Amino acid sequence: MSGDETVTYRTDPRRSRFTVRAFAGGMLSMLAHSPTFAVREFEGEAELAPGGALENASLRLRAGADSLELTDNMSEKDRREIARTMREDVLETGRYPDIVFEATGISADKITEGWYRANITGDLTLHGVTNRCSFGAQVWLTPETLRAQGEFALRQTDYNIRLVSAAGGTIKVKDELRFSFDIMCNKEGG
Repeated sequence: MSGDETVTYRTDPRRSRFTVRAFAGGMLSMLAHSPTFAVREFEGEAELAPGGALENASLRLRAGADSLELTDNMSEKDRREIARTMREDVLETGRYPDIVFEATGISADKITEGWYRANITGDLTLHGVTNRCSFGAQVWLTPETLRAQGEFALRQTDYNIRLVSAAGGTIKVKDELRFSFDIMCNKEGG
């Protein structure tokens, strides 16, 4: 490979973790469950300029909306009902099967060799709506791997997602969701 070619890293879902957590609210929220879902199907790639310059990198991730799996311990009946509600009423995965993030800008501060604190801005398409979002990440870069960890929040109503409730409205899902990621990528051809 010549010194001026971009380097492509592809996600390794088996070594990665991506979760989303919803929070219960309302008058009886202390009786409710705040579910955590693992995103089981996602893929993506990052392209870096020679020398691993994050500022000129591109990043694209796609997750299958239908691949979210409840990770909490609960009865099988409750698990099925929460999964059905999430797929049919909240995300409407039949109409909106993909969740896509495409970076539009990345800034990074080098902490030490191969370790960066990055701020990533991009367009997130969820439930058929695209909004600009920004989040921080810790990034570790080696010649063969790229690893990114971080957290961010978003409001469901910003993506025209209907907030669900139960027990006559005394238990409601709060608008804000918390996402957590630990993404491992392998160098293409490495």
